[in-house]
Amino acid sequence: MSQRPSSRDAEAFALLVADVFDASGVLRRYGERIAGAAGQTQARWQLLSVLSAGEWTVPMAADRLGTSRQAVQRIANDVVADGLAIFEDNPRHRRSPFLRLTPRGTEVIAAITAEAERSHHGLAAKLGPIDMTHDRTSQQDLTAAVRLEKAGTPMRASSEGGTVPDEVAPI
Repeated sequence: MSQRPSSRDAEAFALLVADVFDASGVLRRYGERIAGAAGQTQARWQLLSVLSAGEWTVPMAADRLGTSRQAVQRIANDVVADGLAIFEDNPRHRRSPFLRLTPRGTEVIAAITAEAERSHHGLAAKLGPIDMTHDRTSQQDLTAAVRLEKAGTPMRASSEGGTVPDEVAPI
C-alpha cells in the first residue's frame, strides 16, 4: 500500500527542484566556459556530444537533450555551416536526415572533453569526499520519475527509497 506524501515531503521536493534549477544554471555557465576554450558554446558542446554517441536525427537529438526540435535544428545548421557536422540521407525517413560529426567536429569534441576533464578534476578535488554515485542515482531516479509523470504514469514510493510506476510490483 502506497503512503501519501506529507506536506513536508512536498515542500522538500519543491526545494529540491529549486536547487536543481539553480545547479542547472550554474552548470550551464560552467559549460560555457569549458566550451568557450575550444571556441564553442555550451549548446554546441551538448549537440556535438550527442552526435559523438552514434546515429542521430535532429528530432532524436532534441528528445535526448530535452529541448525543442527547432532549437536543435538552429544549432545543427550552425555546426554544419562551420564544418563540424554534416547531414546525411536517412533511408528510413527522407525528411529527417542523420546529423554526423565530421573529422573536424570529432577533434573539437575531443578538445572540449579534455578541457572538461581538467575542470572536473579540479572541482572534484574541491568537493572532497562526497558520494557522487549516490547523488547520481538520486538524480537519475528524479529524472525517471518526472519523465514517467509527464507520460501520465502515476508514481509511488518504492521500498528501496526511490519511485516506481504504480503498475510495477515491488521486488
